[in-house]
Amino acid sequence: MLTFGFMTLNLRNENSYFSGIAQAASNFGISCFRFVPSNIIPTSELIVGEKYNPSESRWIKAEFPLPDVLYDRCFYGDDTHSQSCLSIVRWLKKRKDVTFLGYGLPNKMELYDVLNHSKLHPYLLHSALVAHADQVIHSLSHINPAIIKPINGSQGKGIYFIKKEKEQYIVETDKKGKHVNRVFESKELFSAWLQSLLKKKTFLIQPYKHLTNKDGHPFDLRILLQKNQHGKWMVRGKGIREGSIGSIVSNVSAGGKILTFEDWSKENTPSSFLLKEIQYILSLLPTVLEGTFRPLFEIGVDIGIAKDGSLWILDVNSKPGRKVVVSTTPEVKALLDLAPILYAKHLMEQKRSLMNHEKTISN
Repeated sequence: MLTFGFMTLNLRNENSYFSGIAQAASNFGISCFRFVPSNIIPTSELIVGEKYNPSESRWIKAEFPLPDVLYDRCFYGDDTHSQSCLSIVRWLKKRKDVTFLGYGLPNKMELYDVLNHSKLHPYLLHSALVAHADQVIHSLSHINPAIIKPINGSQGKGIYFIKKEKEQYIVETDKKGKHVNRVFESKELFSAWLQSLLKKKTFLIQPYKHLTNKDGHPFDLRILLQKNQHGKWMVRGKGIREGSIGSIVSNVSAGGKILTFEDWSKENTPSSFLLKEIQYILSLLPTVLEGTFRPLFEIGVDIGIAKDGSLWILDVNSKPGRKVVVSTTPEVKALLDLAPILYAKHLMEQKRSLMNHEKTISN
């Protein structure tokens, strides 16, 4: 019997998503477990976590060996617990006897370096690591305004808009659903504040693009791609994320809203060329990523659409959310619950086939 394991930093995270998959898995005779990586017992490699009981539709405490296929849904931060779990997951990903549904992507700067050497480079905003506040101040002489964002950030958190006006430095960010604005009257004050920020996290700097709709709302196109039961990439759905006026990014969790791509298209009538370009990006992106990094199961892609019709790849995430897709295409939810299970079965069939082939050769 195939066993499937969700790895999470907290057993209560994504409960609805994990339970939906686990219930769907029971129809295929697959047992599902969920656990925190730090709860692997080093001496026995048994795990203290929870097993899904499909007849009662609930998770129950259990101790179990490593499942056959692991689904890493840990969203790591800078805290001790995250870093401890990250070390364990890295160790597991190096083991040849452990199979992951997908192996994830590196930080935004490493990702940029790879994409920037591919055919997708025209769709990228120039990015550079920020080592010191002076570097940002110098950059503002030729990319004003700019944004800085954490190379390990997600969900639009920790992004700062920076603009120089005469001798003033204006900094804006979205924090806990609110738009925060601060003005520094001198380079020295701005530099001291920024240097303090840079000590906490590693940031990259990009030119700021005014990716807003005709009403001034920032917006982008979110697309979810996953592999199907044959290991082929599929577009599961797409939708438009529209942020509040004045927001830096189109973050739905900060008061934005979600539109279907069809509704947006009716109002904005995108050209056939633009639609073909989007398709071109989506067809090329997984190949470029898997040509450098280890195999993936899913990616979320955020594409900015400028008023002049130019397209910009704003973010690529190997642990995407499903809110936009489920909101715009509710009927796809059942398929999203099945997709990890069907792909896990495909991986195990491939593994068995490879083992049989090796046995045949050795005999």
